[in-house]
Amino acid sequence: MESINPQSGKVIQTYSSATDEALQTRLRAAADEFQHWKLNSFPERAKLMHAAATLLRARKAELAELMADEMGKVIRDGIAEIEKCAGCCDYYAEHAHQFLQKQSIASDAQESYVAYDPLGVILAVMPWNFPFWQVFRFAAPALMAGNVGVLKHASNVSGCALAIEAVFKDAGFPAHAFSTLLVESSRVEALIRNPLVSAVTLTGSTPAGRSVAGIAGSELKKCVLELGGSDAYIVLEDADLDLAVDLCVKSRLINAGQSCIAAKRFIVVRPLRAEFEARYAEKFKAIRYGDPRDPATDIGPMARTDLRDQVHAQVMKSVEQGARLLVGGVVPDGPGAYYPATVLAGVKPGMTAFDDEIFGPVAAIIEADDEEHAIALANQSVFGLGAALFTRDRDKADRLARRIEAGCVFINSFVKSDPRLPFGGIKQSGFGRELSWFGIQEFVNIKTVYHAAAAKPAHAVE
Repeated sequence: MESINPQSGKVIQTYSSATDEALQTRLRAAADEFQHWKLNSFPERAKLMHAAATLLRARKAELAELMADEMGKVIRDGIAEIEKCAGCCDYYAEHAHQFLQKQSIASDAQESYVAYDPLGVILAVMPWNFPFWQVFRFAAPALMAGNVGVLKHASNVSGCALAIEAVFKDAGFPAHAFSTLLVESSRVEALIRNPLVSAVTLTGSTPAGRSVAGIAGSELKKCVLELGGSDAYIVLEDADLDLAVDLCVKSRLINAGQSCIAAKRFIVVRPLRAEFEARYAEKFKAIRYGDPRDPATDIGPMARTDLRDQVHAQVMKSVEQGARLLVGGVVPDGPGAYYPATVLAGVKPGMTAFDDEIFGPVAAIIEADDEEHAIALANQSVFGLGAALFTRDRDKADRLARRIEAGCVFINSFVKSDPRLPFGGIKQSGFGRELSWFGIQEFVNIKTVYHAAAAKPAHAVE
């Protein structure tokens, strides 16, 4: 397995795939560790999780550079990602006990309650686009709940995967409470089917989600899937247009557009469409792509040249289908997986830019007749991860938000994940939830405990 710098195209490091015997040894060690880790108190786990947060903050500069090297993330964005991971560790260290405390429920029993017990070894199959955040938003709640984690990360960010393992180890966690498995994607099925694995979580593409869900289902193992998205950002006639344009540009270009919750489709009502389009395109023209280590760079290279080429093919297909290319759309000469910030206008259902997820810095602007039409267009998608709505009318926002088919709707803001709020999608964007108390309860046994009324001792005499 190779880690390749997407800016230079040069191999950073080659990693050997683990043998079947080595994998089994690691899984057995994780399963054995679970028997001890699950008995630790919440304060004991929290102390270590806070230590992991401290280490992340201390190492954020070097970890950001690692992300820049392996997948092209701009340094300032990498630092922000590490800080967010540290915040997630602190959040669960402080709140896990509250989220998983015993809950008494009145019944005909003398006492009945719900307890939350950990499941065991949780396999995480994670992508390259947020190589630290995607992992920590699983690992922090899973470990605080008393589970242990094993990570199968994307092969092109193996250095990041090993750095995450080192953070937990150096923070004082037991050696096998969290471990990285260096294996190819073709071996994920065997990992899921391994009897030592109790459950699986995947962040990735919809096809990958179907595969993992099918395998996990056949083994009767719990899974959580966070998959692709084609988030709709609806701009209504009473929107603050300055705010809408700024946030729509920002959301589309986060991580060079390589984000499941990046804005993808911009649905603008007819009275505002022309002005929104012109202002949006003007801002995209000013976006600078280049060296992710350069503070002047807005977006770095995409993670791989094949992914860049796929995005370009989607853009060209959309133009062939009738979309108008306003900005970008030309693969630059020279080395690196670069793609310019690109704007497509006149996008309609049936076009690639409307129907499919474009995982890169490409915006699709769509005109809606009115707010009813805008909602219908937003929901005319196989995806349902996130959405945003721009309007000055609070009551209207609440009413329309409930009609949008997505796991979250942000009003006058851009979609983002937050440890305090549940995160996940519907339809082909997956199922289950991460983060908040919903996320930590995904990988626990929700157990009913029932105490019957006390019986009289066998030797009791009336």
